[in-house]
Parts: sequence; structure tokens; C-alpha cells
Amino acid sequence: MKRVHTFRGVVMDKPVKVPPKPAPSGPPRIRVARETAGRGGKGVTVITGLPLRGAELAELAGRLKRCCGAGGGAQGDRIEIQGEHRDRLVAELAKLGYEARRAGG
Repeated sequence: MKRVHTFRGVVMDKPVKVPPKPAPSGPPRIRVARETAGRGGKGVTVITGLPLRGAELAELAGRLKRCCGAGGGAQGDRIEIQGEHRDRLVAELAKLGYEARRAGG
């Protein structure tokens, strides 16, 4: 019978099993960052890491847009708010009970 499993050039009788990485523990990391890429130099504030999906994320996006008086929306698993509103959004998310942090410069 031909042995097919190798590890660094050494033929093994059985494949080597790698243990899975443990899932990150603790509260999710909510990051509030500013991006300009792909927007013609216009800046948007991006919130990532929220534990919400679908309608809940869209509802939170609406509340944050009203807080800032700006446009934007929920796309996928992130919220984009037009303009530079990082400090205001971190404060609002803290009022709602989320541990948000500013990201970037």
C-alpha cells in the first residue's frame, strides 16, 4: 500500500491532525473608523464588529444617522455614515451599551 501523507518531506502512516483555533472570547470589538478609499476623497465613518444582523443593524444605522444628521446606511455587517463623526458615534454607542473604540488616526 502506498503512503500518501507527508509532513516536511517525511512520509507518515497517518495524517497529522491540527487542533482547531479557539474562538475569541469576550465582548465583540466594535471599531469606529474613517475611510476615504473609492469615494473620490470624500470621507465616511465606518462601524464594524457589531453583533447585529439584518433589520436590527438597519434600525441602529437609522438611529446613528439621525444622531449625526448625516446620510449613510447598513451594508453587509457594517454601518457607513457620511462625514467625520467618530467621536459622536463612539459616545452614542456607549450610551446604547456597546464598547466601541476609535480606530485609525
